[in-house]
Amino acid sequence: MDEQQKIEHQIELATRAAALVKDESTVRRFSSFAEELKQNLLRMMRRGKVRARAYELWEQAGRPANRDLEFWLEAERQIEAEREQRKVSGGS
Repeated sequence: MDEQQKIEHQIELATRAAALVKDESTVRRFSSFAEELKQNLLRMMRRGKVRARAYELWEQAGRPANRDLEFWLEAERQIEAEREQRKVSGGS
């Protein structure tokens, strides 16, 4: 089971537990935990996208040495611009 699957499983368990518990304080804690896990999962998925895009940019540039930060930052910029464009266009 990879890291993403583990987090997805934890989200599912926390969500199920919140639905079964009667104590409102415990329900809030489980719900908060599930939301925190969802945010962690989104960050992890975003890092994967940035990593793949940075690698693609690096390859397109001829695999130059010592420019990894440059490609990482450009990949982040591109992905954020795409995300903003989807927001404007009405996508998710």
